[in-house]
Amino acid sequence: MTWTEATSLRSPGFRAAVLEALRGTEMDFTAGKLSRAVVLLAIPMVIEMMGESLFAIVDALWVSRLGASALAAVGLTESLLEIVYAVAVGLSMATTAMVARRVGERNERGAAVAAVQAIAIGIGCGAVLGAAGCVAAPRLLRFMGADAEVIAAGAGYTRWMYGGMTWIMLLFLNNAVFRGAGDAATAMRALWMANATNLVLDPCFIFGLGPFPELGLTGAAVATNIGRATGVMFQFACLLHRGRRLTVTRPDLRPNWGVVRRLLRLSVGGIGQFLIATASYIGLIRILASFGSDILAGYVIAIRIVIFALLPAWGLSNAAATLVGQNLGARQPERAARSVWLTGLYNMIFMCGVTVVFVLFTRPVIGLFTQDPDVLPTGIEALRIVSYGYAFYAWGMVMTNAFNGAGDTFTPTAINFFCFWTFQIPLAWLLSRHTGLGPQGVFAAIAMSYSLSAVVGIGVFRRGRWKTRQV
Repeated sequence: MTWTEATSLRSPGFRAAVLEALRGTEMDFTAGKLSRAVVLLAIPMVIEMMGESLFAIVDALWVSRLGASALAAVGLTESLLEIVYAVAVGLSMATTAMVARRVGERNERGAAVAAVQAIAIGIGCGAVLGAAGCVAAPRLLRFMGADAEVIAAGAGYTRWMYGGMTWIMLLFLNNAVFRGAGDAATAMRALWMANATNLVLDPCFIFGLGPFPELGLTGAAVATNIGRATGVMFQFACLLHRGRRLTVTRPDLRPNWGVVRRLLRLSVGGIGQFLIATASYIGLIRILASFGSDILAGYVIAIRIVIFALLPAWGLSNAAATLVGQNLGARQPERAARSVWLTGLYNMIFMCGVTVVFVLFTRPVIGLFTQDPDVLPTGIEALRIVSYGYAFYAWGMVMTNAFNGAGDTFTPTAINFFCFWTFQIPLAWLLSRHTGLGPQGVFAAIAMSYSLSAVVGIGVFRRGRWKTRQV
């Protein structure tokens, strides 16, 4: 990576590149300036994730009006749904890697076949997991340590969220297809459409505005499902539209068991790495739940705000997956490596800016969501402590996406196992229970473990074994 590449965002052409990215201008990402390639991919990916983070923030604003029990129910449900998201994200990693590799090889039909098989797998998984979650919703909340008040407030919400699993799967997988093909603008539009629909319907179903029924917390889940379904319908329309970068035709709809097996093999590593991270998150929630609903509610608010910052950074880091996959398909491993370092630098600059804002303005940011004197201090402590590791998180995200884009889903799995299960959970328990730090010990463990995973990821990436992975 040259200094010219690293600083080219200052050039007058940057604004033109942003407009191209938003329009979805086609580009061969295996040739030309890497800085331009990163911008064309990253801008719509960042905006896509900003839409998702905006949803998380606005949703939290509405739900916070229902009280601490509702917020605690949302936090517990989301921790349970992380297991399902692990499957969706794992399949998405495999899908992006396979589609990007086929596109880099100039094999458009192979990319379309991979997309269809991934969608079929997602529909099956969503149906099975959704049915199981609907039936077991109250027991799942009880397992997570919820008291009777939280279960009463959240059982309907949890059932509806699990009932919409198929929409979640398809929203993830279809956008993984678009990103792998280099069509980040379409992925952006789909997620924004889904979230815009949800944002409009959220207060309507929660508070019963106009002709809508007043469903309370359950209404938030109803609005979310309608929004996601709208986004999925738009995605399918784009996949079937001829003349796009990747178009699904009738012959592509036939089962291809060889591709299914390769997708499942790649997905195992992706699911494993996310399951390890999310099981760790569930462990942290379980530790915090023992301190009471007020502590848990403060943490939920802080994490929603953390998501607001991290999702755009994940969007930027997603560019690394597409660039690595397509350039390895074109047999240009060194260009793939340079794209990762460049993306990491941009991501770190962004996250350092977020750190400054969150550390200086923690109280007013948390104060937007609650003024409850029992909840506010925990939210402030959680946001400030977790923010200290943002510069490291930026590199960790890029490294993870680079490995996954190369089809090396095992390496991030091993890193996550070491950093989260053998380091984060024991450290969180030790600091919160045996040092007098209480909940602050959990927040410190989060910052330290994610920073450690970034350092380990960079060290392994430099070895270069990912360059020889076959997908």
